[in-house]
Amino acid sequence: MADVRGIGGDLDRWLEPFLAALGHRKRRLWAPLYLRGLLGPSERKSLQPMAASLGLSGHDQLQHFIASPAWDDAPLWRVLAEQADRLVGGPEAVLVIDDTALPKKGTLSVGVARQYCGQLGKQANCQALVSLMLAGREVPVPVGLRLFLPEEWTRDAGRCAAAGVPDAAVVALTKGEIALAELDRLIAAGVRFGPTLADAGYGASAAFRQGLSERGLTWAVGIPRNQKVYDVDVQLIPPAGRNRRPALDQAPREAGAVLADLPWRKVTWRHGTKGPLTARFAATRVRVGDGATWANNRHLPGDEVWLVGEWRSSGERKYYLSN
Repeated sequence: MADVRGIGGDLDRWLEPFLAALGHRKRRLWAPLYLRGLLGPSERKSLQPMAASLGLSGHDQLQHFIASPAWDDAPLWRVLAEQADRLVGGPEAVLVIDDTALPKKGTLSVGVARQYCGQLGKQANCQALVSLMLAGREVPVPVGLRLFLPEEWTRDAGRCAAAGVPDAAVVALTKGEIALAELDRLIAAGVRFGPTLADAGYGASAAFRQGLSERGLTWAVGIPRNQKVYDVDVQLIPPAGRNRRPALDQAPREAGAVLADLPWRKVTWRHGTKGPLTARFAATRVRVGDGATWANNRHLPGDEVWLVGEWRSSGERKYYLSN
């Protein structure tokens, strides 16, 4: 059998605090070997080819290491938070919230469903995970990865039980709710970061944006072009005549239309491998149309934020909100 301790000095040193958190002697023995298999050159990462590439006589012990029902990953997540903060944490670090998708052909893997798969750029059969990355000085370190359970799973307790999903995890949560829970975990662990960033898959949710603000975070998120916004000076007009409730003195407009009327400025922020990274930007203060529901299914003005547009050289336009 391959020597499970001889996996390289750098990896050994990195794993020391994680192995200490595992506690169980056999897990401390097999965890480095399993990681060596994952990091190896073989394209197939299932247990049998991994065991063969590692020179093991069989894969049973690796299988037991992975499939043991006694796992408690909380200590490992705490160590990861500590190590990530040590490496890149601080007020200049950025926390990035995004999706990670794993294409799957079958139906038995936990959470697999037909949904948007970023890896393929289309709707496909896959698992979707909410990922959090701490980045500083262009060095990204993953600090969170949680599986998203689609509604077709959370409403089918039998399917979840057959796949081994713990009862406590069979809860219908949006990706934004999962991300906010992970943020709370990182904050409680003392991870230091400045701005929080997310794409429009999260930024389109008013509840997610409000959750970031409630936690006192500085944030910038993508939004769809048709996100409704108001001018910052929007006012409620008192009712008059037969009107029984106040009215707004202006109608909401789409974010894209608001920015189209503004001057755009060319900005170069750094040099990449293919030359300078340049785009044109426009920005203005607005109030987001994400308040209480009003007449004609419109929303009242919410918080005042920055509305930012990015016009890339390819012609693609992106839209963002930032507090």
